[in-house]
Amino acid sequence: MRNLDWSAVVHALPFLWRGLQMSFVLVALAMAGGILLGTIIAVVRLSAPRPVAALAAGYVNGLRSIPLIMVIFWFYLLVPLFIGRSVGAFTSALIAFTLFEAAYYSEIMRAGISGISQGQMAAALAIGMSRMQAYRYVVLPQALRRMTPVLLTQSIALFQDSSLVYVIGLHDFMTSIGIVAVREARLIEFYLFATLVYFAICFSASRLVKRLQRRTATV
Repeated sequence: MRNLDWSAVVHALPFLWRGLQMSFVLVALAMAGGILLGTIIAVVRLSAPRPVAALAAGYVNGLRSIPLIMVIFWFYLLVPLFIGRSVGAFTSALIAFTLFEAAYYSEIMRAGISGISQGQMAAALAIGMSRMQAYRYVVLPQALRRMTPVLLTQSIALFQDSSLVYVIGLHDFMTSIGIVAVREARLIEFYLFATLVYFAICFSASRLVKRLQRRTATV
């Protein structure tokens, strides 16, 4: 077995950092959009008329039954056929991740909302709030605070899944790793480095989640 040479990795760090920044931006935007959309879906499933709630449930169950890579392909290859123009790799990936993750975030938020006492909703309605105001000012802040550790855990999985965008050529971290690994003929070093980076980020995030869980449990 040949000796490992990390000099190529060191020289490629600026290029790899740009790819990692792309991954961070994609994950942050998809997380924000997914939580927002997922919260709306959760509220619809719990409060909307039955036909509308059934549609929301169908959306959640449908997206959770499809591989993420298929959703990415849909928005990159099929959507431009319907609208008549390309939307770009980043936009396609962002839409795909947001819609896909919203299905998972909605279930987390639905569990959090269901865990809030019905008496709080009744009290909010009794003092003159509308149902939407009660959700916005009373129920959702508590549900979000309770479910923050679980939402972050799902976001760690989202970060790991972000590597799938290589299939549409978006220059995220893993795509950048693949490019320089082949160019420098140092596959072992670069993919070991990628493994260490993913481990460091995900392990640190999981430790943060555990700390938040302990803090939430004591509140």
